Amino acid sequence: MTRPTLQQSHGPAYTRIYALGAARGANAVPNDDLVGPIDSSDEWIQQRTGIVTRTRADADVSALDLATAAATEAIERSGVAPELVDLVIIATISNVQQTPSMAAVVADRVGANPAAAYDTNAACAGYAYAVAQADALIRAGAAHYALVIGAEKLSDVVDPTDRSISFLLGDGAGAAVIGPSDTPGIARTIWGSDGSKAGAVGMNSTLIEFRDGAAEWPTLRQEGQTVFRWAVWDMAKVAKQALDAAGVTSADLAAFIPHQANMRIIDEFAKQLKLPESVVIARDIATTGNTSAASIPLATHRLLEEHPELSGGLALQIGFGAGLVFGAQVVVLP
Repeated sequence: MTRPTLQQSHGPAYTRIYALGAARGANAVPNDDLVGPIDSSDEWIQQRTGIVTRTRADADVSALDLATAAATEAIERSGVAPELVDLVIIATISNVQQTPSMAAVVADRVGANPAAAYDTNAACAGYAYAVAQADALIRAGAAHYALVIGAEKLSDVVDPTDRSISFLLGDGAGAAVIGPSDTPGIARTIWGSDGSKAGAVGMNSTLIEFRDGAAEWPTLRQEGQTVFRWAVWDMAKVAKQALDAAGVTSADLAAFIPHQANMRIIDEFAKQLKLPESVVIARDIATTGNTSAASIPLATHRLLEEHPELSGGLALQIGFGAGLVFGAQVVVLP
């Protein structure tokens, strides 16, 4: 008996980002509002992080709401009808339910039902991970148009008395519509992890411990120096690998869009990559704060609003954070 041969799907050779959308927490929270519980000052926070204010959402606004708003703008700007979006990926650590996924709910809210939909947890590298997945799945023929979202409400997991990370964190969501392209718009992603450093950033307790009364509500903590050294030295190497994978040099870039973790890390990146002055560097952290998976798309959205001439240029984006995980790729800006 002759066995039937399975059919395989094949998609387009290339993909690109069509458009971006953004939503930030409605409240600008200045450093002075946070310094009392951590016995600090506005000057100390600015010197260590470059943050002047951060955006935080109202108590009744969820990461799901922020994701929906960003996705709606991205779809409208893309020119792609929502019913043609057949893949929704949300990078987040802010879903307040283990299940269902935020992605399935957002897909329905924006008119993309019955798109394949799932959440991915890669912390601050989540958006870069999601872009890599959308690119690969579209080129494999598993999807036609993808909605990729980084969405976080980190104010839900802040301990106001914590000096390691609490004053860094903000709320927001950034979204991108990705689809087929006649020319390469997303280069190969350099991604990976180092679980041996899992304790460097993360929650200070589990939900089981909270349930059993053995711990307070879990909040984020970090070992600042460990994360800083890893980000500055190891991630600069990853960024260079992403340039090599794309077949370009730093001189070919129009923009550099790193995860908005810390202004000092961003400045050190620029030095190590020997970025020419012509490269515009995203510094959204100064007024948005660190929004984990949302930070790269939010920073990209703002950069294009302020510098529309960057459209069509190349941008190197790199995310890195809890896991520890990292992801970087060169993309053509929409």
